[in-house]
Amino acid sequence: MTASTILDWIESTRLSVGIREGGMPYPAIGGLHLLSIALFGGMLLVTDLRLLGWALPTRKFSEVWYMARPWKRLGFVVIVVTGLLLMWSEPRRLYESPSFWIKMILIALVGVHALIFRRSVYEHPERQDAGVTSQAKAAAVVSLILWAAIVFAGRMIAFDASFDK
Repeated sequence: MTASTILDWIESTRLSVGIREGGMPYPAIGGLHLLSIALFGGMLLVTDLRLLGWALPTRKFSEVWYMARPWKRLGFVVIVVTGLLLMWSEPRRLYESPSFWIKMILIALVGVHALIFRRSVYEHPERQDAGVTSQAKAAAVVSLILWAAIVFAGRMIAFDASFDK
């Protein structure tokens, strides 16, 4: 099976057609995707800025971490589900979009970031309460850069020249 055959099949499914041509589903899913990005991004921003000492300096990092964690998880799950639905609705357009592939590479880099810093920073946030390590600050900076780039790349998908074909 070729990529083109798979893309054609996905685009012809009832779910894909329903989302793409149904009138309300695509904008509703897109809106929910953006709202969940705001939720996840806000919680991420608070925890990363706390690691850097730029927000909530009177609060322990672990307190901020545990407060934000369920909201981050909820936002992330909704982002993934709505993102997959949006991808399913127009797979060919996304397959041909350079910004989409940049976004996917950046998401993979977020996974690498998590693997690198999980044990030293994120697994036991209490370790940062006595004093944030330089490694934790580096993790926060890298996190902020990666997630900002993901949001930017996602927004650029709508402007890719390949969509004008």
